[in-house]
Amino acid sequence: MAVSHDVGHQLEDLVSTAHRIRHAIESVIEGKADVVRLTLTVLLAEGHLLIEDVPGVGKTMLAKALARSIDCPVRRVQFTPDLLPSDITGVSAYNQQTREFEFKPGPVFANIVVGDEINRASPKTQSALLECMEEHQVTVDGATYRLDTPFMVIATQNPIEMEGTYPLPEAQRDRFTARIAMGYPEPAAELEMLDVHGAASPLDKLEPVATTAEVRALIEAVRAVFVSPPIKKYAIDLVTATRQTPDLRLGASPRSTLQLVRAGRAHAALSGRDYVIPDDLQDLAIPVLAHRLLPSVEAQGQRRHPEQVVADLVRRVPVPDAPGRGPGGVGTRR
Repeated sequence: MAVSHDVGHQLEDLVSTAHRIRHAIESVIEGKADVVRLTLTVLLAEGHLLIEDVPGVGKTMLAKALARSIDCPVRRVQFTPDLLPSDITGVSAYNQQTREFEFKPGPVFANIVVGDEINRASPKTQSALLECMEEHQVTVDGATYRLDTPFMVIATQNPIEMEGTYPLPEAQRDRFTARIAMGYPEPAAELEMLDVHGAASPLDKLEPVATTAEVRALIEAVRAVFVSPPIKKYAIDLVTATRQTPDLRLGASPRSTLQLVRAGRAHAALSGRDYVIPDDLQDLAIPVLAHRLLPSVEAQGQRRHPEQVVADLVRRVPVPDAPGRGPGGVGTRR
């Protein structure tokens, strides 16, 4: 099926705008093109991102670079043990002049919310994000307030220094579309970082390259990306396999199937396609699924991490053999 002129024009605009955002972020984050692409994929899939890695590798810098690349309201929250849920969602305060309670919005009333070291806050405070991440709304004192689109939570946490921290429960982790690890930079990238970051932070010079309206238009274009029935079944088969393997005692949820397909749409659009192919789901399987899974006792004894289990499942689950939309079909690299 040929791509229509309108859809083709939307994809051209999407790729062009995404390229500008990627270039802006990569001017700050050296040598992490795959990480930057996945971050944009989550943004266009209307999802949320969990960045988990050791200190000093640029987790917060990545979140700030994305936020500054888009001309939209951005709020940063430093999670600490004494942080309260109302510090995030907002609070109703009594106005003595009007003799009425007025709602004072919290930092979640922004397009991009950066939650730094989210696991340092108590579970009660962490749970304040559940409703806004899933339903894009906040309920305070019985009143419900809608959040603007786009709305994205970018949370960071360290897998070490666990003293005084509260690990995210499974329900909270399941709200995050994807989890990524920055990893250490290559020596060449680290050398360039010394030159670029040595005198001043490149964030200070980073200017917005896209507007909120442009990002909304990109999200609308991603929603229109075609997903054929065989591809939908393939996504279900991948998720179902995580529930049946003896290597896992907790498989992926139905929410993960939905987010895998949404991310697949964004991944395809960033590649200039208006249809999803198996490669899109295969590329996203580990970052979208692995953080939701719990290994079995046997797998832990063998030191098999969820990422390894998902990689094995991707190799084993049959790839659909059906015509796709467009001249490329649903070919796969496997």
